[in-house]
Amino acid sequence: MIPSLDFSSLKEAHWWQFAVRFFLGGAVTVCTGLIAQRFGPVVGGLFLAFPAIFPATATLIERHETEKKSKAGIDGRARGRKAAALDAAGAVLGGWGMLCFGCAAWLALPRYSMALALVGAALLWQIVSASLWWGRRHWGR
Repeated sequence: MIPSLDFSSLKEAHWWQFAVRFFLGGAVTVCTGLIAQRFGPVVGGLFLAFPAIFPATATLIERHETEKKSKAGIDGRARGRKAAALDAAGAVLGGWGMLCFGCAAWLALPRYSMALALVGAALLWQIVSASLWWGRRHWGR
């Protein structure tokens, strides 16, 4: 399967699902700010690697898949859990890319212009995440 964009699921989303994502994302961001205020920006920056909306997204994906299957008269709990697990696996791969981004930016920012350092770090993020996705796809789990 090649990653692609599909906007059709936006029609099935409810307003409260976006509100949950917004609230949890904001809560994670506030917690990160408090950690940075208490322990310094280096420690706080480590917590920025946590995808702010992942907890809300994982629970909503599980619920959506379960509801979709139950409308068809099928017990969809296992399907919902598998869909959430697949999303979590993708988040882990992206998280490794984000870790590489942070390290590259941290090392490059004092030496190069901000634009060059951030573009290089972003390219590294993309390369690492895509390479891990490709490796998982072709060499198993």
